[in-house]
Amino acid sequence: MRRPRHLSPDDKAVWDFVRQQVKPMHAQKRSKPAPEAVSAPKKVTPRPPVASFDMGMKAEVTRPNDILPPLRDRLRSAPVAMDAKNFLRMKAGKLKPEGRLDLHGMYQDEAYPELIAFILNAQAAGKRLVLVITGKGRVSDGWAPEGRGVLRRYVPQWLQLQPLAPAVLEVRPAHLKHGGDGAYYVYLRRRK
Repeated sequence: MRRPRHLSPDDKAVWDFVRQQVKPMHAQKRSKPAPEAVSAPKKVTPRPPVASFDMGMKAEVTRPNDILPPLRDRLRSAPVAMDAKNFLRMKAGKLKPEGRLDLHGMYQDEAYPELIAFILNAQAAGKRLVLVITGKGRVSDGWAPEGRGVLRRYVPQWLQLQPLAPAVLEVRPAHLKHGGDGAYYVYLRRRK
């Protein structure tokens, strides 16, 4: 058997407010219920009324779901770690990448070891600028949080983790002639 639920004073105030707003669908003569024995009335602060919401109305959302700005904007606004002259040439697409890795069609578990091996081998060979092509990704069905391109989102994060972080000096989206948003320039540190 279920025990009766006792309402808190706040819940009772809300229930009384809602009960006052309700109008019966069919007016019928009803007998008034006997008044309940009330002990000393408790002082309850009434809550502000809830804004009316009709079926089919669009809910107002005041804040976006994403906490961080898009990855492309974060990469472009990051402080520059390399020399300004080479950075401007790289950004304009005038520096030619010395190596390239194409990750199209790979799953994350295949792409991550490939990326590690490629970056570390490129640094060991003395290369400074390499191109990592991730592709723009498939068009999303709406279930992915960022929309599309899993590798496009994860490659910059992987480049900031060990063992690649000590080898990487700069990561930027590529110029249109080198792949645009579907590729990244990775500027490597000189090997000591």
